[in-house]
Amino acid sequence: MLQHVYERAARARRLAAVWVATDDRRIFDLATGFGARVLMTSPDHVCGSDRVAEVAARPEADGMEIIVNIQGDQPLIDPEALDRLVEAFDGEPDLQMATLFEPLRTMEDLLDPNVAKVVMDVGGNALYFSRSPIPYRRPGHNLSGCWKHVGVYAFRKDFLFDFTQMPRGSLEAMESLEQLRVLEAGHRIRLVPSAGVSLSVETPADLERIQAIMTS
Repeated sequence: MLQHVYERAARARRLAAVWVATDDRRIFDLATGFGARVLMTSPDHVCGSDRVAEVAARPEADGMEIIVNIQGDQPLIDPEALDRLVEAFDGEPDLQMATLFEPLRTMEDLLDPNVAKVVMDVGGNALYFSRSPIPYRRPGHNLSGCWKHVGVYAFRKDFLFDFTQMPRGSLEAMESLEQLRVLEAGHRIRLVPSAGVSLSVETPADLERIQAIMTS
């Protein structure tokens, strides 16, 4: 799974470098074995963004303005979606953070707390993320306008450092969604459409779905 994520990310045109960041020697050895560039990090990080911030502060990331956090559980991530995520910052010097979204396609996903949902404003910025079904659907309404959050984040480097220093808000604590820290602090997150179907492995059933797709 990790190899698929790394190789797909490496095909993105707008990513100058791709690293696997880990505190686990087993992952280090595995990723090195399939040719990835790997960086060992502290074992004390609370979330993935903290780990990415450690890497962004190293000499290897000097001169890189946009930092993209790609989680290792998304083997179907589309390289073109990663390019669009980086391109969202072009010509928008005030934009500090962006993430991916796509349509919700099934009622099962709408009701699944492992699938984060998002609602947006008319400018394409996130209003709220939740594990609950949002927006509320009155009887007779279909899934039109219901969006799934794809957990890939892009930050301007300085804002990534600021983000890791922000206090954890009550919304993040309740939902266990770190991106809510940004909204609760009054910052905006641009939503960028993904491509195809982006599935992450949160449960054994997710792994079975992805294996079926990749072998079909």
